[in-house]
Amino acid sequence: MAANNPFPLSRDALLGCYRRMRTIREFEDRLHIDFGRGDIPGFVHLYAGEEAAAVGIMSHLGDGDRIASTHRGHGHCIAKGVDVGAMMKEIYGRKGGSCEGKGGSMHIADLSKGMMGANGILGAGAPLVCGAALAAKFRGKGEIAICFVGDGASNQGTFLESLNLAAIWNLPALFVVENNGYAESTSRDYATAVNSYVDRASGFGLPGVVVDGTDFFAVHEAAGEIIRRAREGGGPSLLECKMVRFHGHFEGDAQTYRANGELEDLRANHDCLKKLAAQLTSAGVASAAELADIDRQVLALIEQAVVDAKAAPLPSAADLLTDVYVKY
Repeated sequence: MAANNPFPLSRDALLGCYRRMRTIREFEDRLHIDFGRGDIPGFVHLYAGEEAAAVGIMSHLGDGDRIASTHRGHGHCIAKGVDVGAMMKEIYGRKGGSCEGKGGSMHIADLSKGMMGANGILGAGAPLVCGAALAAKFRGKGEIAICFVGDGASNQGTFLESLNLAAIWNLPALFVVENNGYAESTSRDYATAVNSYVDRASGFGLPGVVVDGTDFFAVHEAAGEIIRRAREGGGPSLLECKMVRFHGHFEGDAQTYRANGELEDLRANHDCLKKLAAQLTSAGVASAAELADIDRQVLALIEQAVVDAKAAPLPSAADLLTDVYVKY
């Protein structure tokens, strides 16, 4: 660790985390533009504003660790190491995509990276993670499984049942509630009886932690302790990340449920990427010019991914008959 680095990660690791967060932001902002142009088929839900949670957690993981995502899954994919070019092709519905262009935005998966898939069904990843965590427990290699849900999905029966099952079986699992304040357009305060999702965890005998999801270092520290505990046989936990999203629930969402000036305040004062950049530059870990250079490289990466996606062929009729059954 450099003498002027006060953080628990090396300079290279920190710049790598910044790069991954910036990649998520630029990927999502580009989709926002291209979807508005009518270039992208299907539907998209954007993760911009929530990058610190995905990267802060996933920086502790390897390819052998499994995650299950949500309908808002692009950020989780990128943080887990899924190829950006293959993701873009998938979202554009082209061959060479992560699922050969047949899944689209809400079904991106890459098992080689431990990414079990985005999911359009609220809370559906929780029971999948119980299975993945059970398999990891039997393998005995110290691997874990992580389920991401939004604050709306946390009210689903599948999620609550999975907390109970994970506790009974003492699974190496982590349940992450990404609390951005809204379940689609419904305020969390209106639709959830408890003040904190940690209260839900305690009802099933799980330890729970609440963290500022806009602070990369807060997420990284809390996740590191929980993940270490799970790897060592300490069982499941719940992590609530209080965070913000910069786009609507879906593309085309007018966000009339937000207060006047709310979104402007979030972008100006609660941007996790600005916060990380300020932390790195103020500590002397990186200069503003170095971060700007990373930004330029990421923009070029995203632009090339779009060019390649638009040039890739569409799936053929014969492709409908592939990837239907598992091959052993």
